[in-house]
Amino acid sequence: MFYNPKNVYNPYSLYRVSPMTSYLRILHASPKSPAVDVYINDMLKFRNLTYGSFTDYIEVITGDYNVKLYAAGTKTSPVLNKNLFVPPEKIYTVAAIGLLPNIDVLPVPETKVIEPADKVYIKFAHLSPNTVAVDVALPNGKILFKNIGYKQFTDYIEIPAGTYTLEVRPTGTSTTILHIPNIKLKSQRFYTVYAIGLTNDHPGLQALIPLDGSSYLDLHKD
Repeated sequence: MFYNPKNVYNPYSLYRVSPMTSYLRILHASPKSPAVDVYINDMLKFRNLTYGSFTDYIEVITGDYNVKLYAAGTKTSPVLNKNLFVPPEKIYTVAAIGLLPNIDVLPVPETKVIEPADKVYIKFAHLSPNTVAVDVALPNGKILFKNIGYKQFTDYIEIPAGTYTLEVRPTGTSTTILHIPNIKLKSQRFYTVYAIGLTNDHPGLQALIPLDGSSYLDLHKD
């Protein structure tokens, strides 16, 4: 398995991946849940992952994996205990979602494009457990993603590079429940807009817009 020995995130590093390996990272998107330690197959991989944070990507061999999350610094009564199958040559963000005691995991795939166009690749994932289905629109009313419910995510779409403001609205309405201003998106980059948090509660709705692994993991076969 590949691990970054200095735990340094470098979006411009290239890693050569053999045909039977994949990459995954963990996202803590469970509102009101504590910071957690991440165990994969009962081995501690990441400490003190706080709400709204991502781990680095790790390289894994295709197969079955057990993921346990414990409240940080503890090793009794995991807040999550799930089994996952990881297929070959894939990239995933595995999101811990929902509210205690019913936390679940949602693998969100990050599609590879061998020769990306001179565009931005962007998609949307709805991870807010008490928020209705939403549209994601530009301020001029153009809808980029329509009627996305909780636990759903879209495919990537291509848009020109630039600075964008996004408005998340209950489907079919013009009411903005999450305003995401001044997002700078670069061409030939892959992004997911993750909506996390709670409507009319704490922590409130917010957007996470990380650079996806497809932007810096080289998955071409030799």
